[in-house]
Amino acid sequence: MSERLDERAELLDARDELAKERGRFVLDDSVYLDGNSLGALPQGVAERLDDVVTREWGRLRIRSWGESGWWTAPERVGDLVAPLVGAAPGQVVVGDSTSVNIFKALVAGVRLARAGDAGSERDEILVDAGTFPTDGYIAESAARLTGTRVVPVDPLRIADAVGPRTAVALLNHVDYRTGRLYDLPGATAAVRAAGGVSVWDLCHSAGALPVGLDAHRVDLAVGCTYKYLNGGPGSPAYLYIAERHQAAFDSPLPGWNSHAEPFGMTSGYTPGEGAVRGRVGTPDILSMAALEAALGVWEGVSLDAVRAKSLALTDFFLECVAEYVPSGRVSVVTPLPHAERGSQIALRCDDADAVMSVLIDRGVVGDYRAPDILRFGFTPLYVSFADVLRAARELARALG
Repeated sequence: MSERLDERAELLDARDELAKERGRFVLDDSVYLDGNSLGALPQGVAERLDDVVTREWGRLRIRSWGESGWWTAPERVGDLVAPLVGAAPGQVVVGDSTSVNIFKALVAGVRLARAGDAGSERDEILVDAGTFPTDGYIAESAARLTGTRVVPVDPLRIADAVGPRTAVALLNHVDYRTGRLYDLPGATAAVRAAGGVSVWDLCHSAGALPVGLDAHRVDLAVGCTYKYLNGGPGSPAYLYIAERHQAAFDSPLPGWNSHAEPFGMTSGYTPGEGAVRGRVGTPDILSMAALEAALGVWEGVSLDAVRAKSLALTDFFLECVAEYVPSGRVSVVTPLPHAERGSQIALRCDDADAVMSVLIDRGVVGDYRAPDILRFGFTPLYVSFADVLRAARELARALG
């Protein structure tokens, strides 16, 4: 069996149409399966940052806001992110953190829902009960501001949870712990049918699989760029505002950057047009430049091919784990059906923290989530099937 898996890995790598993309990244001899926390460094980013610092900032200085395109970077980089989440140009703006963008989206979403259903009692923000903690914290704050209440829901039963009191539903496309992929088209349709506004957190799906925001008529969406989009630590997040909502998008953070005349310096606020309404303050140019350069790795890459390889990698990993890991030592938490799986595999074992430490020492980098989850993220642009085989073998040794 071991020899057969060796041969399978070699054959799969030989047939991999994305194998050539691996050379676009700065990698070493470790197996890096933590791209769902921080993506690898793309080639060319360091050179781009050097140019921004030495030439644009060092020599052009203030002129770079116009001559180097600093001022328009949030929309320009947003248009690079847009096709990766299935959005037409002009609907994604890059800036701030995921948390800040969730706050904007939730408060603006409540206002949109109430404006579209005047006189209604839309006083509930539905939130995935197992969401990443920050999403819940932000939702509670947005609820206090808007006079609503947070209602935890099972994302698998969203159609039963929505109703005439639903203002917004904040949902995760992929669960950060288990890697479960939720039904974005179906859940979005259910929220829309109830008269609510959908807000999707795409942190663990964008760059790993097709999203289809426009096709599925999502209202608002947010996401980070440092995972599968490889933008670098703390790289700016993004906010998607469907074109049909832009004229009515009422941000709770009306900063000068989103003003119709930002340099008019007037005391009254008049929002600009389009996705620019999602901007707040001065953009972080160094991080923005790194992200813009990093997104160059997507040129010519098919998201369908990315999704196909993601499923093939995770299937092969599960097969290798079943072969090498002693029976009963771990249990698979991630759903097995392809339609319910993101681009990570989560395994449960009692000593997960210690096991991951041993794995990292042996050159296989995944991560641990309390209390007992081993997470392995598979980034199709740079993870090979040989990497998968090695990871499973090292996992078996660490568990031994």
